[in-house]
Amino acid sequence: MGKVIAVCISEKKGTQKKNVGSANFLENWGIEGDAHAGKWHRQVSLLSHDRVEEFRQRGAEVDEGAFGENLVVEGFDFKLLPIGTKFKCNDVVLELTQVGKECHSHCEIYKAMGDCIMPREGVFTRVLQGGSICVGDELVILKED
Repeated sequence: MGKVIAVCISEKKGTQKKNVGSANFLENWGIEGDAHAGKWHRQVSLLSHDRVEEFRQRGAEVDEGAFGENLVVEGFDFKLLPIGTKFKCNDVVLELTQVGKECHSHCEIYKAMGDCIMPREGVFTRVLQGGSICVGDELVILKED
């Protein structure tokens, strides 16, 4: 079981996301108003709060959304979960589609710290069922039938 620490969006690709506190998740699309929403497999990105905190302890001054993640969640090490894992938060159902990503051009965090955790720690999901998610909500892994 996990707890949603931040719900983040950005209006343009290539910019850091901002914690907006709550958002509407649209089936087969992503988060309403987020630049990365669309009909593809990386509609919503998730990052473990614990990994962000470890990065901060190394001296990084980063806010939620700085890595381009949509949801910061406490209680899961997302990179250890298999593709196809399904999460539920309120009415929203997400399916894990990708672990990590290739970083084509080093971001500002990498330039400042010599490292960025999103390429190896971040995961991507698609929205199977829409609804809303707010900071403080509980995220659970759905068990397979």
